Amino acid sequence: MKFDELEVSSKIMRGIKDMGFEEASPIQEKAIPAILAGKDIVGQAQTGTGKTAAFAIPVLEKIDISVKKPQAIILCPTRELAIQVAEEVRKISKYTHEIKILPVYGGQDIQKQIRSLKAGVQIIIGTPGRVMDHMRRKTVKFNTIHTVVLDEADEMLNMGFREDIETILKETPEDRQTVLFSATMPQQIMDIAKTYQKDAEIIRMVKKELTVSNIEQYYLEVRPGNKEEVLSRLIDIYNPKLSVVFCNTKKKVDELASDLQGRGYFAEGLHGDLKQQQRDRVMDSFRKGKTEILIATDVAARGIDVDDVDIVFNYDLPQDEEYYVHRIGRTGRAGKTGLAFSFIRGKEVYKLKDIQRYCKTKIKAIPVPSLNDVTQTRVDNLFKDIDQIIEEEDLSKMISILEKKINDEDYTAMDVAAAFLKTFLNAKESSDSTQNGGNSNADFGDTGAEAGMVRLFINIGKKQRCTPGNILGAIAGESGIQGNLVGSIDMFDNYTFVEVPKDVANDVLLAMKNVKIKGKPVHIEPANRK
Repeated sequence: MKFDELEVSSKIMRGIKDMGFEEASPIQEKAIPAILAGKDIVGQAQTGTGKTAAFAIPVLEKIDISVKKPQAIILCPTRELAIQVAEEVRKISKYTHEIKILPVYGGQDIQKQIRSLKAGVQIIIGTPGRVMDHMRRKTVKFNTIHTVVLDEADEMLNMGFREDIETILKETPEDRQTVLFSATMPQQIMDIAKTYQKDAEIIRMVKKELTVSNIEQYYLEVRPGNKEEVLSRLIDIYNPKLSVVFCNTKKKVDELASDLQGRGYFAEGLHGDLKQQQRDRVMDSFRKGKTEILIATDVAARGIDVDDVDIVFNYDLPQDEEYYVHRIGRTGRAGKTGLAFSFIRGKEVYKLKDIQRYCKTKIKAIPVPSLNDVTQTRVDNLFKDIDQIIEEEDLSKMISILEKKINDEDYTAMDVAAAFLKTFLNAKESSDSTQNGGNSNADFGDTGAEAGMVRLFINIGKKQRCTPGNILGAIAGESGIQGNLVGSIDMFDNYTFVEVPKDVANDVLLAMKNVKIKGKPVHIEPANRK
């Protein structure tokens, strides 16, 4: 159905067309007429289905521009989602300048919000906590509210906002219209619908509309202890510019973020225990590409809207089939193709079958990539570059040099090509090591370490309130080597000896230049070597 066929005013229609929309999505086609008719609805829809416009368009249509008081309130679980919803509502209402929209959320100066409310606002878009703040301060009154929208209602309940939501609903007029959107339909959602809605119309998306067809989906059988290594190999092979890794717990998010950082990846974690300022910093870094790997829980990931995510990894398989759809929908956006990998173990294969039945999709099994696969990928990429050089460059001078060398020596062209390939790959590995704080190996002589290890001296010890954990964390974090590779750490009052594998000792020395431990600049060098 085209938007022209819906009962939408010309000004709103202009805003919709400026956004490039012509055809209404399935949820919009069903929800907009129902909301315009004044019905309470319960809509089941994921992010990316057009649900924001599904409630924003009818809400805007119902605003009386002559009344400079709150007429509609839209509740969102997170600050990020509240900001995104406000931005989309503003785009749709681009040509209705008389309608004033205000996002309210924690972390923003509440005095500014109070001034805006006093100036006259018709649509409030906010998080339950900040809306409650305004209620307690009596800086907002709900007696003129005719529409309440609960967006991502399941996530608001998961985050503990049920009491706030019910308090807000009780403060609004009984004859209000209540619109509820949720990705999943747990019993709590139906309880709220039964208590606070009147003869609500339930609009469920059919399952095939919840899937994303342009995403290639794969699964790998991985032992829990090997997940990090397999994830690293997949990242090295596919080299995504941006990727999202989903874990089921906040603890695992923190652990994996730390482990990947230790391996030299630009990774950061996102979960509900982070302060708003930290969440903003992580998301800003991810959007700008400074953070390439975002590790998140389902709750924290709600509201993330980044079009350029290449791959989604289900590090932990979600318990709910609908969460799987929501997760992989982070990639394959804006008409692009995407990739999704899920790690499973043992009985989780049955859960995977449930997900496939629910999504009506095929998730293909692939083997765990080996280290040789990573090398082969580098070779393949090299030959792509070579193909381009052969097609576009004049190689006559290089051919003459090689012909002379082959004629002068007892080499074949294949010998020379193989030697060049090996030289390039060695240089590439050395370059990668250097970027992660490394360098080629050197002869350290006898430093008094165990066989295969090098003993290093660091000019910081117990009197500087340093602990072995501080030393281990600095070495692993700066050099990118795994913490379990570090050997004995002998700490004295003013200095410390630490053993590291000989083949990464130069990496550690280079990486630890200009590093501070406990706020003190440190010097590190091979023990007994002056």
